[in-house]
Amino acid sequence: MGKLDGKIALLTGGGRGIGRSVALRLAAEGAAVVLNDLDAEPAEAVVEEIEALDGRAVAVVGSVTAEGFAGRLVNTAVETFGGIDIIVNNAGYTWDAVIQKLTDEQWHAMLDLHLKAPFDILRAAQPIISAAAKKERAEGRAVHRKVVNVSSVAGLHGSAGQANYASAKAGVVGLTKTLAHEWGRYNVNVNCVAFGYIETRLSAPNDLGTIEVEGREIKVGVRPEAVAGLKMLIPLGRAGTPDEAAGAVALLTYPESDFVSGQVLTVAGGYEY
Repeated sequence: MGKLDGKIALLTGGGRGIGRSVALRLAAEGAAVVLNDLDAEPAEAVVEEIEALDGRAVAVVGSVTAEGFAGRLVNTAVETFGGIDIIVNNAGYTWDAVIQKLTDEQWHAMLDLHLKAPFDILRAAQPIISAAAKKERAEGRAVHRKVVNVSSVAGLHGSAGQANYASAKAGVVGLTKTLAHEWGRYNVNVNCVAFGYIETRLSAPNDLGTIEVEGREIKVGVRPEAVAGLKMLIPLGRAGTPDEAAGAVALLTYPESDFVSGQVLTVAGGYEY
């Protein structure tokens, strides 16, 4: 018996890095996973990994910022597995510049991806969640559902060169705390994780060049000397792994978190930013 047996989870950005680890962790605990990625190949690969372990999963490929995407994601969960129990808003990347060099395109891209997309998904899911809660209440049952929004320490404390990203991630905290008030009546726990330095392909300690995101060339990778300095400031002395990041997300989906809501869990190895 897994902690999430019978649950249905929606996850954005589930094809690589932290998202992949979250998808595998939720599936290992028994959840059926509706996972999204911008690219079909990694999304389908994670679905195959889950199915190989006798889990259930389906991929919804596409940009979370595309018109109609939120409805498509929610409808896939309902039509394929019958409902929604867990939502993890994880999709994201950074597109950095100091403010005098930050373009309108960069600003809006980060706000749309990190803040508007989670809002759209949660708004699309509300009728499903409220109807289920009303039915369960009439039957004398209390079923807890979970939302985990992914923020960043940049959204809590700021980060040079990331006015767009930090602003969006700060907004995620406000969205989380507001939904915790609004959705408590539905027995939904709404929480947030704020990651520090987690080693993924986007933050690897070398210059990986660029990746293409919806026709944009985005620089990725971190200078080795910057990584070395950052690790010296982290009490645990190292970066986090995607599996460790996924563990923090999973904690907030388990029954043990049924009385935890409106909280921000900082996952940064003890670094006080």
